[in-house]
Amino acid sequence: ENKELRALVNLERQGGIPEGREPVTGRVIGRSPTVWYSTVTIDKGSSSGIDEDDPVITGGGLVGRVTEMTSGTARVTLITDHRSAVSAKVLPDGPSGVITPEVGDPGELLLDFIEEDREVDEGQMVVTAGWRSGNLTSLFPYGIEIGRVTDASLDEQQTYQRVHVRPFVDVREMEIVQVLTEPGDGD
Repeated sequence: ENKELRALVNLERQGGIPEGREPVTGRVIGRSPTVWYSTVTIDKGSSSGIDEDDPVITGGGLVGRVTEMTSGTARVTLITDHRSAVSAKVLPDGPSGVITPEVGDPGELLLDFIEEDREVDEGQMVVTAGWRSGNLTSLFPYGIEIGRVTDASLDEQQTYQRVHVRPFVDVREMEIVQVLTEPGDGD
């Protein structure tokens, strides 16, 4: 717990909170009983300024988004949920794609739909893409760390347009999270 809190404090000090977002720290008080660990419940809700679709992070990176809430609790759908998809970008100047879970394995994500002519190498970092198109914006602002590429075989990239990514956060072990709220939103 102490390690998680220190990581969150360091994240704020190093400017890891996206501009225009206000973090609300909460504790995990419930976990889904499925093998996929698809949701967690935290002890903060709308009375703390949390709104549906707010991104949820730890000091290690992205864990999911708020999908339901009451005044005192919020349900977070994790990036390991089989219904989850996050627009992502490979750093430093790699391709964009969509992060989806490797269903049944919360320690593995897939970066799908990458551009065919862009090569990805093992060890590269993957972050949220944070796109904007007119009035539409991504649920996740640009630059939230997701994970690191673990398997980037050229054959799989060309055939399936995907690479394997190990998430920075072990969603089975996290106890403390931060919800990135938009001040004034939901009031």
